[in-house]
Parts: sequence; C-alpha cells; structure tokens
Amino acid sequence: MADVRTVATPVTAVGPSSRVGAASERRRVARRPVSRGVVRWLVAAFDIVLLSGIGAALLDALPTPLGPDLPGAVPLLALATVVAVNLMHFLEVYRFRVLGRPSAAVRRSVVAWLVTIGITVGIHELSGTASTRTIAWLSLWLACGTVGLIIARLVVAHLIRRWRHADRLKQVVAIVGAGPLAQRLLRRWATCSNLGLKITGVYDDRLSRLSPRCMGHRVRGTLDDLVRDVRVRGIDRVIVALPLSADRRLSEVVSKLSQLPIDVGLCTDQFGFQLKACAVSHIGDLTFLDAVERPLRDWGAIAKQIEDRVLATLILILIAPVLAVIAFLVKLDSPGPVLFRQKRYGFNNEVIEVFKFRTMYHHAADPNAEKLASRNDPRVTRLGAFLRRTSADELPQFINVLRGEMSIVGPRPHALAAKAGGLLYQDAVLAYDARHRVKPGITGWAQINGWRGETETTEQIARRVEHDLYYIENWSLLLDFYIVLRTPFALLKTESAY
Repeated sequence: MADVRTVATPVTAVGPSSRVGAASERRRVARRPVSRGVVRWLVAAFDIVLLSGIGAALLDALPTPLGPDLPGAVPLLALATVVAVNLMHFLEVYRFRVLGRPSAAVRRSVVAWLVTIGITVGIHELSGTASTRTIAWLSLWLACGTVGLIIARLVVAHLIRRWRHADRLKQVVAIVGAGPLAQRLLRRWATCSNLGLKITGVYDDRLSRLSPRCMGHRVRGTLDDLVRDVRVRGIDRVIVALPLSADRRLSEVVSKLSQLPIDVGLCTDQFGFQLKACAVSHIGDLTFLDAVERPLRDWGAIAKQIEDRVLATLILILIAPVLAVIAFLVKLDSPGPVLFRQKRYGFNNEVIEVFKFRTMYHHAADPNAEKLASRNDPRVTRLGAFLRRTSADELPQFINVLRGEMSIVGPRPHALAAKAGGLLYQDAVLAYDARHRVKPGITGWAQINGWRGETETTEQIARRVEHDLYYIENWSLLLDFYIVLRTPFALLKTESAY
C-alpha cells in the first residue's frame, strides 16, 4: 500500500477580530485627507459651469421677443464668466479659509458677480449695439446667478464643516528624528495655528537613548516601525528632521522612505528656520534652495514696464493743464525755480534725481532732507503746504517714470539723509535696503495704508518698510491697479502729511 502523506494547508481564520480590522481599514481608506488645492480648483471650475450654464439656459428659455440676439450675447456670456471667476480669485473667494466661512464667501462672491454684470453692461452700452432685450437678459442672469452662487457657497461651507469635523482636512504627518532639530520644529509648529497637520508620532533608530515623548508627541519606534505605520496609520507625509551633517544617515532614511507612496520632506537644518517660503531650482543634476528670488522677472518685468510707460504717458497728457497751473502758482508764490530736484535712493540703491514742485522757500531748501518737514514748518511756503498735504507736489515724478527711474507703484524713494528717531533709515531698520529691489514708486502699499508723511520714530519707518516688502513679495498687476484706485482716497487723509 502506497504511503500517502497529507499536507495540511494553513487556513486563515476569519473571525470577529479580523472583520473589525478590515472594517477599520476600510474606514481609514474612506477618510483620506481632502486636498484643499483640489477643492479650490473644483469650486472655481464649478463656478464657470454654473454661471455659463445659467446664462446659456436663459438664452434658450426667454421668448424670442424678450431674448437677446444670440450672436451678440454669446461673447458677453463668455466675457462675463471669465471676469467673474477672475474677480472672485482677486477677492480671495477661493481661499480655503474664506470658503469655510459662508458669510464671507457669499458676500465676496455676490460683490464680484455684481461688478461683473456692471462691467458687462458698460461694455455692451459702449459697443454701439445696445438693446433692451440684452439688458433684460443680463438682469435676469444677475438674479439667477446670484441665487446659484449663494446656494453653491452654502453647500461648500457645509461640506468643509463636515470634513473638518471628520478630521479630513489635516494631513497625517510623522517626524523622523527626535533630536534638537525635531524639537525646534515641533516647538515652532506648536505656536502656529491652522497648519492642517495631524502629527501621529516621532520615529528614531536611537530608541535606547530617547525619552518616550518628544515635545509632547509619542516616540513610536524606529524607521522600520514607521514603514509599517505608513500603511496602518494612513500617514501622508514624513518630515525628516535630521542635521545635514548626518549625510549618510539621511541618505539611508530617504532611500527607505522613497519606496513608500508618501511625500517626504527634509527639514533644512537650523538655518531653515530663518528662511521664508522658497522653491527649488535645478542646475545640472544638483538641487538648490531658492533662498532669495529676484522680484519682477521675465514677463512680470515686461508687464510692469508696459504698465508704467503707458499709464505715465496717458496721465501726463491728462494732467498737463494742472501741471501748468501749479507751475505758474509756484512761481507767483515765492521766488525761485518751479521744480525742486532731490537726490534719492532708487533701484538697487542707485542714486536718482527725483522731480517735485518746489514747496519750500528757495533759501531754505534742504536737498538731502537733513531735517524732515513737520507741522507748521516755517520753511514751507503757503502754496507748498497745500501741495504737500494733497501730494500734488509729486506730480512731476511721472517724468521720472517715463525716464525709467521710477514706477507708478512701488516703495516711495527716500532722501539720502532722511532719519527716524535720530537714525538714518538704513540704520533704523535692518531690512531697509531690501525695498530697493524694485524701482521706487509715486504711490505704494504703505501710502494707501496710512504710512506717509513725517517719520518721528523708528516704528514709523519700520512699518513703512514692512508694507513695502509685502508689496514686493506679493506684486501683481491687479495689486498695482488696486493701489492706484485706492490712492485718491488715501490722499484725503492729510493729518500726517506736512
């Protein structure tokens, strides 16, 4: 009889515990973090479909006697949709913090839509093909679009509340390293709000020498434990907080983590805490951190130059009669030249000659601004006091713009010897020279926010520089136009202008 051998085949038991584990895993997969960037783009895309769809539906729904001419209405429909979405982007409607606040999202969206329809009506009237039927269609589109936007914003805000309650708006993050660099990183994060992170734990291969907690976060194990937990805990991102000097260890960690479907970031050692948000560039096969980037480069620089030359030319043509009247009054008010030329710091700290209408008596002129003008300054003429309060003395600087020495919008140029609190501006504020990375302007972000006129304290010049640097780092053509539109209203506040 043949010897028959049986081989036992292992059978995996399917019991309550395994079913719970599987259910838990399904729940974890179902609750993956919601991408804020994807939500923002989806909302913008939905707005395009919503507004264009409502407009097109109204074209078909309106009876022929009331409906607009189709060939003329379609371009208006496309124009209004594009303008509306761009205006909402400019008003920061698509920022996640705004989308999560229904009142703010609704208010900004409705304002953008009202302005859009107003612009569309204006263009329609100027086109020479205006008709009451098209105006009726636009009015109905305004009403229906407003209702649609309000409903859409309320739905999105509700979804965001649900995601926030389910903790789906936070990335699950793990930290590799429990040394001084990781401690400093966690300490910094503890002071920041709305980071959108959920730190699941800290991992380090030197467990025997470590405390069980790192800045309040549990030390969960070694790098191998992290590889396992990426699958179990649903970790989305790993931050490697190891010193750059430990290059061999860094290489091993990154090599092992690169096999996992997660984002891996390197904390850029101690100096990284002094850097602002920066990108990376690649030269050859090497990667570099872009610690400082030149502002207004490539197309941005070209657009800025076109903006300056075109607007300066148009404005000079429009204000030529005003310039002539002011020049005549300056000559009549007191003896001396009409224009005052002053050396000031320009782009890249180069010294330029800035034009102004003369506002002081000629014998009391202060070309280096050794003493800044103050309230009831006896050096200032009667007409000069008015010109300085209204900033009309700055109008000749449009000539500086045409000469390429200044921009219409930018940090204001300061005289060489200007002081605040007894200190030269560059000595009073550490980052002062950073404002010269772009051309100086006739008006600027600091001026429309109330930081113009006398600088008696270092705090005043520090706040100006703070606003100037914000403008440089956030420059856009829309921001320039916004500053230009706000400037006349800012000039009405003359309490700090002497």
